[in-house]
Amino acid sequence: MTDRETHIRTCPLCEATCGLELTLNEDRSVKVIRGDRADVFSKGFVCPKGTTLHRLHEDPDRLRKPLVRTGERGEDSFEEVEWADAFSLVAERLGTHLGQDRNSVAVYLGNPNAHGHHNVIYGRPFIKALGTRNVFSASTVDQMPKHVSSGLMFGSPLAIPVPDLDRTDHLLILGANPLESNGSLCTAPDFPGRLQAILDRGGKVVVVDPRRTKTARAASEHVFIRPGTDAMLLLALARLVVQRGPRTEAIQQYTEGLDGVAAAVDPFTVDRVAAVTRIDSEVIVRMAEELMAAPTSVVYSRIGTHTTQFGTLAAWATDLLNVLTGNLDRPGGAMWPAPAHTPRRPSPGGRGYTVGRWHSRVGSHAEANGELPVAAMAEEILTPGEGQVRALVTIGGNPVLSIPDAANLAEALDDLDFMVSIDPSLNETTRHADVILPPPSQLERSHFDLAFYALSVRNIANWSPPLYDSESPDEVEILARLAMAAMGMDPNSDPAPAHDLVLDTLIGQAVAREGSLAHGLDPADVRAALWATHPADRALEVMLRSGRYGDGFGTVPGGLTLEKLADEPHGIDLGALEPQLPDMLSTASGRVELLPEVILADLPRLVEAMSADRPETVLVGRRDLRSNNSWMHNVEVLVKGRERCVVWMNPADAERHGISDGQQVRMTSRVGTVTAPVTITADIAPGVVSLPHGWGHDLPGTRMSVAAGRPGVNTNLLTDAAQLDPLSGNATLNGIPVTLERA
Repeated sequence: MTDRETHIRTCPLCEATCGLELTLNEDRSVKVIRGDRADVFSKGFVCPKGTTLHRLHEDPDRLRKPLVRTGERGEDSFEEVEWADAFSLVAERLGTHLGQDRNSVAVYLGNPNAHGHHNVIYGRPFIKALGTRNVFSASTVDQMPKHVSSGLMFGSPLAIPVPDLDRTDHLLILGANPLESNGSLCTAPDFPGRLQAILDRGGKVVVVDPRRTKTARAASEHVFIRPGTDAMLLLALARLVVQRGPRTEAIQQYTEGLDGVAAAVDPFTVDRVAAVTRIDSEVIVRMAEELMAAPTSVVYSRIGTHTTQFGTLAAWATDLLNVLTGNLDRPGGAMWPAPAHTPRRPSPGGRGYTVGRWHSRVGSHAEANGELPVAAMAEEILTPGEGQVRALVTIGGNPVLSIPDAANLAEALDDLDFMVSIDPSLNETTRHADVILPPPSQLERSHFDLAFYALSVRNIANWSPPLYDSESPDEVEILARLAMAAMGMDPNSDPAPAHDLVLDTLIGQAVAREGSLAHGLDPADVRAALWATHPADRALEVMLRSGRYGDGFGTVPGGLTLEKLADEPHGIDLGALEPQLPDMLSTASGRVELLPEVILADLPRLVEAMSADRPETVLVGRRDLRSNNSWMHNVEVLVKGRERCVVWMNPADAERHGISDGQQVRMTSRVGTVTAPVTITADIAPGVVSLPHGWGHDLPGTRMSVAAGRPGVNTNLLTDAAQLDPLSGNATLNGIPVTLERA
């Protein structure tokens, strides 16, 4: 720890990557946190969550030592043990299952794994050491459709174009509420200011959403839509653009399949789509005309469009529409970031992207990105037979509150032979564990946003050192020791060989890869040149110095290094997004594949859905600025005040059901029932009710004292694990049919 009174670091609590200024007391505790006005990206912007980062560190409920179960699952029956004893127990119990069938062990990666570089770097080596195909993550709760569509169109699931917010003239947002979420798959601190800047320069922002969200109220126009019909609307817009003449001159040479687009979108006529989406035909036509007429325009769709049964089609249709309007890979349109930790691609082309390399044992769900649908995790545990999951490792996250059919998952976790959780809390999920291994707080580790800088609306690099030393192993050491156990080694022996394996693998890739600034260098010289001392930071340093802005380990004078980032705590601005076609493409053809075969094969399902019967009432989720899924609810300052876990209902629906404002309503779906208070508001479309995600802190056996005082209800007791997007395996969390009655 340094001796400065004020410390600068990047907030790790959401995707916005805002800079924070932490002022310390004399005892080195945090006195106050403000936005860092000198941050090159956020320029002082900060949300309520960021100002409470120290409260997570100081939380008396946060675990400081490993816990081992002494009683029944689901009860707070744990005792503290020493780290060596915990590691030995995990090695023994996991080793038994791995020795019999490596697929009998599953792993779940929660959302916090993406918030930094430690787990991003060490997560995959740990999974490889386990050798299991039963890998699940939060990605199939909210974003896998975008990975799959990007992989199919551009060759890589990480090649996700983002809206160039700072230069666009017209922004169409579907199913996203960035003024509450701070942005998602679009890293942009101060989203409110960036949207206002579009309006100030004479542009337009249109929000399509079944709720009049905070973002919709700040926009030029809000359009209500029936949940789950976004893909139909996007393809109707694409059809109109095709009819009026697509603006593809600049990009046509980089595309494959343009001649077939008209036939693919032909069924999605304005009148048919208007009837299903409940958007007037005139509005749909005007939306298409405005996208084409604006000097630059971009379509941005997010979680509300992805968490449906047509999530991948909606993600694909978004990028298709950006292509047709001439706004893909163009300033002011949808562009690809150039993150500092990745090298340039020397030329277009590659192996392309596929899904379904293997399938789940019970439901035969296709693999995507090396993962199976998290909604299928419970059935893999509960269904007997060869390959049945009997042991589980969870790393962050709280799937009992965040994945469909939560009651069934809780039952499945109780059925396991063994469960170990790497988590700082005894929460609704970890209460089922046999061993809990708590990592240090966010202030006790270094930070670099590997995941989010690859989704950033501007190319930025910022590294933060730890504020405090930790007396406990961090995630990197925990994962290294568990990987050693998975490979039959003693987890209490020196973890240096595991760290060396991770580092040497990255160095080997860097010196072998064309386009890397370390290409052709001697691996020993690369290792000897490293400045960092922590294993995760040494790995990051290899990536940065061999990346597109790096110093090539001395071969590029003035290039980016980790040491330089340490000297620039407010970050380094690497510039605006720039066109990258065709070199960034890794499809087999070396072109943008506009009509992937699996997409075309799924379109008839969407066409058929336009004629299907519709339920009277459907449920959608809701974001909240003071929450990050379920993991900010144990901070008093963020949950006090008005009750936030309430059902939003349109006045017409309330009158039809005889429900008054503030009354309790009982909602029932195919899989469950919950009861919650109602807020009647015209900000929700008729036939739609909304309940926020991540609540339900009323289960026994947890140590979340603040959250237990404001528990709310778990909306995922209503969502249905049987309803998935078939192309990505993503859960369906929006458009859930429900019935209502006064409780």
